[in-house]
Amino acid sequence: MPPRTSNAADPAPTPAEPRPALRVAVLADSDTRWKWGALTARRLTAGAAGADERGARPVEVSGLLLRGRATPTPRQLAEVGEVGIEAAKVREVTAVEFLHTVRDEGYDVVVLALVGGGVQAMLHGLAALNLTRRPVIVTGYVGVVYEKLADGLLLRHGADVVLANSAHDAERFRAVYEGVGADASAVTEAALPFLGGAPYAPEEGRDTVVFAAQPSVPASRADRTYLLRRLVEHARLHPRREVLLKLRSKPGEHTTHIEELPYQKLAQRLPGGLPPNFRLVYGHMGEVLDRTDLLVTVSSTAALESLHRRIPTAVLTDLGVREPLGNHHFVGSGLLTSWDRLDGGYRPRPDEEWLAGQGVAADGSYSTAYDTARAKVSGLLSDPRLPPLAPYYTPATAPGYLPGILARHHLAPDGTPLPGAAAPQQSGRVRGAVRETVRNAARGAYRHGVQRVAPVIRRMGEL
Repeated sequence: MPPRTSNAADPAPTPAEPRPALRVAVLADSDTRWKWGALTARRLTAGAAGADERGARPVEVSGLLLRGRATPTPRQLAEVGEVGIEAAKVREVTAVEFLHTVRDEGYDVVVLALVGGGVQAMLHGLAALNLTRRPVIVTGYVGVVYEKLADGLLLRHGADVVLANSAHDAERFRAVYEGVGADASAVTEAALPFLGGAPYAPEEGRDTVVFAAQPSVPASRADRTYLLRRLVEHARLHPRREVLLKLRSKPGEHTTHIEELPYQKLAQRLPGGLPPNFRLVYGHMGEVLDRTDLLVTVSSTAALESLHRRIPTAVLTDLGVREPLGNHHFVGSGLLTSWDRLDGGYRPRPDEEWLAGQGVAADGSYSTAYDTARAKVSGLLSDPRLPPLAPYYTPATAPGYLPGILARHHLAPDGTPLPGAAAPQQSGRVRGAVRETVRNAARGAYRHGVQRVAPVIRRMGEL
């Protein structure tokens, strides 16, 4: 039979149908966790998450902020930097509203960028939805894990993927889970998602020292005033050097941790004022690091961002090397030093073996840091029926602990919403606007109470 030839009357081939978008939701409760969650979502879905012969699936990421004391302001969202989601499209929800959204929207992946108790509550709430097809649940830590290791990890147990930012963390995480008899298969080594930027290159005529402040480390007025005073004295000792105090938030705003004694206010009371080469700066940390020649901190995650770019980095010992400060995490790093030595021109050199275990990927391996996690998520997405969520904590294993965690998010011990927890449906723009105005006023009053009134009461109690 002769081969069939094409004919003008033959129907055109049917084009392949476009692939449905991979739908991802990021739920965060602070500015730094929003940054971590949004960038983690992008890292996990980069390239071909679930690709086939038609190519990679398009990805749609929805941003949700859990309403609370640290809910970031529009300014804070804007200063986080480029995360691939417009700040204007990020909406605020309660825990129950989030659960209803997951039920109604049919997300494929949910990234829980929350404090441990929030993760645990959402895991039980999601389990109680009894969805026919539930999303893949991912969680992890924003930065250095130097406190509440067991508590934080067990509160995150039950997620499909618990990301560890380094080989060191992955080993510790598995040891905790296995030590209590919990499944450790969810622990997955990756890296901090916000590492990047150009490698450090000194510029002629530029000499910039940046102190990365932290909201709650150190905590006391005396310690914070000491650090500020030494930073200002460093500026006076080196008048041709630009000295920057990098701040996380403005007074009245909250971050991941409560800041009761903002450096801005302490600076106003500093005797002698501030030298002309000393400045307070805000903004995206990556942009600040672009012009940094020495990064100084007590224990900020900014140190890891700086080390990734090979910027000279110093971790202060002036207040001791102590667990409450978090700088004990840097033991063995080669970075521990004091203001006295820095004033004299000393620049620490990091220990390469320590760096290799911390996930900073200064050796250029960062491009593959998320390969394992991405493959795990893709495998879970291809599973026709994911197993039920099974957190370590249940009403049977932690009856004196779990109900309180769930109640803080208006959930019953079985994960279902408590009576009256679901917000009534509002109709009309006017009623919606009124509700939002009332919410904003209430949130402002709450933040004022947490940052202004509560510290005063605590100080009065110490008299």
